[in-house]
Amino acid sequence: MMSNAAALAAIGTASRELKLPTVRSEAGRLADIAAKEQQEHLVFLAEVLSCELDERNERRRSRRVSEARFPRMKRLDDFQVNKAADSVTSSTLATLRSGSFLDAGHPIVFLGDSGTGKSHLMIGTGVAAAETGKRVRYVTCAALVNELAEAADDRQLSRVIGRYGRLDLLCLDELGYVHLDPRGAELLFQVITEREERSSIAVASNAPFSEWGRVFSDPRLVAAIVDRLTFNATIVQTGTSSFRLASAKERKRVDSKG
Repeated sequence: MMSNAAALAAIGTASRELKLPTVRSEAGRLADIAAKEQQEHLVFLAEVLSCELDERNERRRSRRVSEARFPRMKRLDDFQVNKAADSVTSSTLATLRSGSFLDAGHPIVFLGDSGTGKSHLMIGTGVAAAETGKRVRYVTCAALVNELAEAADDRQLSRVIGRYGRLDLLCLDELGYVHLDPRGAELLFQVITEREERSSIAVASNAPFSEWGRVFSDPRLVAAIVDRLTFNATIVQTGTSSFRLASAKERKRVDSKG
């Protein structure tokens, strides 16, 4: 009969070969619990495998968030609805958190002035999606256009556009901050078209749609981009009042009293 020490050694060897690190590290502890609680063998096996699965899912969630390349960590649960525009409600956060637009491949657009929380909402939406295992990537509009231009110069454009096309959610921030030349606008349009009605794209812009002509010099291209980003889209208006500025003023007021 195999001793406990030999059994643990065999489990360690098998787990290493099968790439089950949590089974290897937790089998002994869970076996002690099973013995104390007089668990059936099948219950013990279920506990060990569930522990491995939970840890694997957690690693996958962490990896997806890391691969998304968010510039900072923001969660929807941390968004202060009471300081946001009236149009951003708890129901809005629930919709973003559910990711229902992802399953349908629909766009989501965040429009508002600086400091109104649009990037927070977009990043929080991306984090929530990544933690469910979705493939997400955050990038600013300027950085994406630069990457596409370099890929085109290196004759790698199709490969890069294909990579962006395979994402479940592309988070495109700061559209409207930088004017795009005709080439840059065309390259961006190719990525948007690649994802159209198949995979979701989230866009954050400080300019209303009526002002996007300042970003894209070709009126026909502007119309085509707006059409693709608004068809079946969820549009979140974050308003014009910067609660980031308001918070800074409040801190200054409190500090001055102190």
